[in-house]
Amino acid sequence: MLDLNNHSIILASGSPRRHQFLNEMGLPFEVRLKSVDEVYPPKLLGSQISDYLAKLKADAFEGSLEAGEILITSDTVVWHNSVSLAKAADAKEAFEMLRALSGDWHEVITSVCFTTSSSQKVVHQATKVKFRELSDEEIHYYINNFKPYDKAGAYGIQEWIGLTGIEEIKRSYPNVVGLPTQLVYKTLIEMVK
Repeated sequence: MLDLNNHSIILASGSPRRHQFLNEMGLPFEVRLKSVDEVYPPKLLGSQISDYLAKLKADAFEGSLEAGEILITSDTVVWHNSVSLAKAADAKEAFEMLRALSGDWHEVITSVCFTTSSSQKVVHQATKVKFRELSDEEIHYYINNFKPYDKAGAYGIQEWIGLTGIEEIKRSYPNVVGLPTQLVYKTLIEMVK
């Protein structure tokens, strides 16, 4: 169990999956949310995008952190054929994303930014994921029943499509769900020493 050594964790995420991970890791935290326009420079690639957006989310809290508070912000991108698949705007876009991912490998990259009143550190992890060939009927079933519009790449690995469609994963499973838990824990150990 990590001794936070008089530090407190502020999680700037409304994601129930991230909340669950921190709870299961035994890390007490407070949720603080600020609205951020998630726009990044078009020249950025892969982890540069998620790093940039994780830092952008932290920037919204500039000047508001107390001594001893550690702000955690994060962002996940699905990277496929040199294109970032963000959250789908509608069913048509979700279908196009899942059709593109079907039968192929992609990377899920999650960046986590740790910000204090005096320092900032960004880490990221990439996990390779492979879908089997998905039928159009399966993709429509998933979209209609699970409405995955709040997820990068238009899917949640912990949902029906992940359970039935993912053939192989290389590296961290929690990272694909939305938080590289081992990396977060390791970074916090370094920060609270």
